[in-house]
Amino acid sequence: MKKILILNSNYYKNISKNLVLNAKKKFIQNKFLVHILDVPGVYEIPLAIKKNIKKYDGFVALGCVIKGETPHFDFICSSVFNSILNISTNYSKPIGNGIITALNVKQAKNRSTINNKNKPNKGSEAANAVIMILKNEPKKI
Repeated sequence: MKKILILNSNYYKNISKNLVLNAKKKFIQNKFLVHILDVPGVYEIPLAIKKNIKKYDGFVALGCVIKGETPHFDFICSSVFNSILNISTNYSKPIGNGIITALNVKQAKNRSTINNKNKPNKGSEAANAVIMILKNEPKKI
């Protein structure tokens, strides 16, 4: 059974809770073993993944960054997203990125709602990406 670690930045608890619920549900439906690790913010996600890289087959990064009045948003998002990509390619491990980047709380809530027909939950989207990579193994012809 494939093991997955969901990294949950719980800075915005009401948003990340829905992301985690949807991601976890997708993995359980597809018969994956799921563990969840809470971290204080999205900036801590890459290090937490790297510390656990040998213990799991795949990862999902979940959380939310909401733009404020300073460039902090841009620096955080850019460094975290680049770090996640580098870890994924350097270690050949799938990492689903379900970190919401939003201009305001309303946008973030829309992307984390459990039953929104117009916008899928970013937690389930990130989980689906990892599931597809792990199940898409080469086939003999």
